[in-house]
Amino acid sequence: MAARTNTNGREAKNEECSLNGGPLSLTPKLVLLPGMDGTGELFTNFVKALPEAFEFVVVRYPPDRFIPYSELADLVRKSCPISEPFILLAESYSTPLAVQYAAANPTNLAALVLCAGFASSPVGGWRRVFALLLAPIMFRIPLPKFAAEFWLLGPDAPSSLLAAVQVTISSVKPNVLAARVREAITREVLAELEQITVPILYIQAKQDRLVSAKCLEDIRRINPQIELAKLDGPHLLLQREPQKSADLVSEFLRGLDLSPMGKTGVIG
Repeated sequence: MAARTNTNGREAKNEECSLNGGPLSLTPKLVLLPGMDGTGELFTNFVKALPEAFEFVVVRYPPDRFIPYSELADLVRKSCPISEPFILLAESYSTPLAVQYAAANPTNLAALVLCAGFASSPVGGWRRVFALLLAPIMFRIPLPKFAAEFWLLGPDAPSSLLAAVQVTISSVKPNVLAARVREAITREVLAELEQITVPILYIQAKQDRLVSAKCLEDIRRINPQIELAKLDGPHLLLQREPQKSADLVSEFLRGLDLSPMGKTGVIG
């Protein structure tokens, strides 16, 4: 089957073939689960930074209707290869979903990568109450520049990235975003985390203002063997530091001896 090109410009080799029992790849395929927007559009720079040897699948959630984690798991299952090894990489909102799916230890899952993620409520105390109360109305207006910079991108974010984030978030219906916020801050998958048998890499954004440090503490308390990598950057780390993030993923996979790639980065 002919290869086709993803919307982000990278070629997704044998993507349809892999879903139907195609030949094994030389490198594990990356299955990417997006953040709160669910569109997958914000992975563009990250996948461009990946070594050319990587194949990838971007999972996309409907922008016009809310689907709970329990049902999104079926979408993830259908997007994963059935006859070749794959790595599940999830950022932010999708990390509980990735933990839930990986806990079933699906065939050919080789590793799990969680970026700026959580397995229990990412916010606590008054912030949790505040978010629950405001969720129904917080997305009725376009995302303000100051809010995008403070919570997501940092004050020195490139204007092009800021615009891309604002456009992407505005492409999703406000009620869908609100429902995702409510589900994310009330979901707990710590028990599922304990059932995962594949290696896990957690990438922490050092200047994350959305996901509290306690989330990482909870995760490592359940699974102390999780490999931790920290990067300077805000919550949208894959977007602000795509090359450094891609290097971390590449190095993690080399450490697992899952691919023949050359050296591209160092965890730290």
